[in-house]
Amino acid sequence: MKKRIDDLTVIENRKLNDQFFVLKVSSESPLPEILPGQFIQVLVKDSPSTFLRRPISVHDVDYSEKNISMLVQVAGPGTEHLCRAKEGEKINMIYPLGNSFKMPSPGQNVLLSGGGCGIAPLLYLGRRVKELGIDPVFALGFRSSSRVIEYDDFEKLGEVHIATEDGSMGKMGFVTDLPVFMEKQWDMIYCCGPEMMMKAVGRLCSERNISCEVSLENLMACGFGVCLCCVVQTTAGHVCTCTDGPVFNTQVLKW
Repeated sequence: MKKRIDDLTVIENRKLNDQFFVLKVSSESPLPEILPGQFIQVLVKDSPSTFLRRPISVHDVDYSEKNISMLVQVAGPGTEHLCRAKEGEKINMIYPLGNSFKMPSPGQNVLLSGGGCGIAPLLYLGRRVKELGIDPVFALGFRSSSRVIEYDDFEKLGEVHIATEDGSMGKMGFVTDLPVFMEKQWDMIYCCGPEMMMKAVGRLCSERNISCEVSLENLMACGFGVCLCCVVQTTAGHVCTCTDGPVFNTQVLKW
């Protein structure tokens, strides 16, 4: 798939809470094909301590308006600098990078599971699943009700189940404590979030013979498989998350 290096224009920077914001950028030319699960390497300008591009998941795509949305968590100087981006500002990006989620077949039952910032690629995935005539079901986990984000956007696409660690919204506990995992024989479960959460979902799927794909959040400095800082061990040996992933079937991961 052809990659592009472009300066895209910030058209919206929407703060969700003190930790997350949605950065929407627009291209002057038609967007290339972007698949659910792929990511973008973003150049952070005028941030002295940020030397490398930051990998950010594609949160949503609007081809008609030539817009890309990214859900960003403030985690350091680079993302903190991005959260102050103003409308009209140009941001240099390399995209689309990595592989993608395997789309389900019509009629299949699919569950999209995410925790925290891991919900980022699931909105666009859910939208594409919906376009196939499948009603996606979402299982999302957060620390508390104050951390729940994008609920209304997910609810527009399908049924949403929420778990919070303190029980302030939805079911108390972790994502895998949600009854929805056991209520139906799922054909496919997609997952993104903290590694411990993805491992737990992977074990649940293995026990029930359900195909499961996860999007790893390994540190990806270059995005092209050169720096080797994102290597993960699989049944095929050591591979780079940025080029062979970030999406992997849990059956090939040696966790």
